[in-house]
Amino acid sequence: VQLQASGGGLVQPGDSLRLTCAGSGFTLNYYAIGWFRQAPGKEREGVLCVSGNDISTYYQDSVKGRFTISKDNAKNTVYLQMHSLKPEDTAVYYCAGHLRECSEYEYDYDFWGQGTQVTVSS
Repeated sequence: VQLQASGGGLVQPGDSLRLTCAGSGFTLNYYAIGWFRQAPGKEREGVLCVSGNDISTYYQDSVKGRFTISKDNAKNTVYLQMHSLKPEDTAVYYCAGHLRECSEYEYDYDFWGQGTQVTVSS
C-alpha cells in the first residue's frame, strides 16, 4: 500500500496549484483520503478529506472557497485543487489513507504519502 504526493512548487500569491495523490496497492473506493499540511514551526493539521463514497469534509475554514478535493477511482488518484493561494498556505502537504470515514486526526490514518512542498511567496 502506497501513496505518492506530487505537484507542489513555488508560486505567487493568488496563483493556483493542483496536488496529486496517487495510490497503489489498494482500492480507492474503500478508503478516505485526507490532505494534511505542516507549516514551518507548526503542527501538522488536517485540511480536507474525501471519503470512499465521495463526501468531502473541510477541516480548515481558511481554505473553504479556495481548495477543493476530487478523485478519480479509475486512476486511484486524489487531487487537491488550490486557488487564490496565500503565503499562509505555505507548508508541506501530505496525503493519507484511512480505511473508514474521513477524520481530521492524523493518528486515524493508516498510511501516508511522502509530502510535497508548497511555497507561496512573492
